[in-house]
Amino acid sequence: MIRLAIARQRYNPYGGAERFVARALEALSAEGRVAVTLLARDWPEGTMASHGGRFQRVDPFYLGRTWREASFARAVRYRAAEYDLLQSHERIPGAAVFRAGDGVHATWLEHDARTRNAVGRMVLRWSPYHRYLCRTERAMFAHPALRCVICNSRMVRDDIARRFGVSDEKLVVVYNGVDTAAFHPDVVRYRGEMRTRWGIDNEAPLLAFVGSGFARKGVETALRAIAPLPSVHLVVAGEDKRRVRYEALARELGVMWRVRFLGAVDVVKPVYGASDAFILPTLYDPFPNACVEALACGLPLFTSTGCGAAEWVTEGQNGWVRDVLDVPGYQAALKSWLVRRETEDGCRSLRTAARATAEPCTLEAMAKALSVLYLRLII
Repeated sequence: MIRLAIARQRYNPYGGAERFVARALEALSAEGRVAVTLLARDWPEGTMASHGGRFQRVDPFYLGRTWREASFARAVRYRAAEYDLLQSHERIPGAAVFRAGDGVHATWLEHDARTRNAVGRMVLRWSPYHRYLCRTERAMFAHPALRCVICNSRMVRDDIARRFGVSDEKLVVVYNGVDTAAFHPDVVRYRGEMRTRWGIDNEAPLLAFVGSGFARKGVETALRAIAPLPSVHLVVAGEDKRRVRYEALARELGVMWRVRFLGAVDVVKPVYGASDAFILPTLYDPFPNACVEALACGLPLFTSTGCGAAEWVTEGQNGWVRDVLDVPGYQAALKSWLVRRETEDGCRSLRTAARATAEPCTLEAMAKALSVLYLRLII
């Protein structure tokens, strides 16, 4: 039995990393070859037990977010010897395995800078927190203890190789798994019920957006993209502390009557089932679970060049890809989609292609890939 420790600071019930951990735990538990302990400041113990893992609290004192990162890293390194493998989801120099689920912090800062003015870019550049993370990131990738980097997209793998010179044999792509039986085109059964609840006509073109952190995920681009297309509706499932700002933008654009801000949603399948396509024009996202779920439900995907899921998209067959700030490009792509969905064959082919894209990425496939990787690392 392999004793694996996974380090992740905090639990967010809507976070992509947390869903990866939960799904990996379930799948690895079923395999029966890996005993998993989660090292975290906070995580619901019942959640861990239900997924076949164990939770160990690691919560050293800190003041401020830079100290928070550093103190957690030190505490995790102190416990590393108790396990066969330490897999970190945080930037911790000395971990044997790093899962780059959040991508490369330096790359995120470059994308974020595109949306800021000169003062905002200077704040980013000289922030002690961001400087600490970038410095720690470089140290982690250069550390002799690092044996493997699990990347959730080729985009992230290639970025790490280019920026940090990590050798190809250390870089492994393991795509996020999804329960393809639960996330399935038959979620369309929710269509009538949810559209009635939202006051949206059953035949109206409806885009789903699932994600929290609206600035990064691209809610503004989505709102601007649908503005000149009067038939297109949008549902936004997710929370943001600046939600009021986006509601104001929707009113300013004259689309508020076509947009539903749902807030945080515990069960997203009805959202996918009610929708005709999925839009996530994200600024930077290594590989969002929501994209895999939406594709598995048969929804064609509109996403950005900064999203790892873009490497799964074949233009016009299962989705469209544009730069996150290319609002006219998204508008043109949406017009192409509207033309395709006017015919039954066009609509069916988009949904069939979307489903076929996600079908190989089952939880079982992810578990097998991870188990083979862990066995290789400890032998």
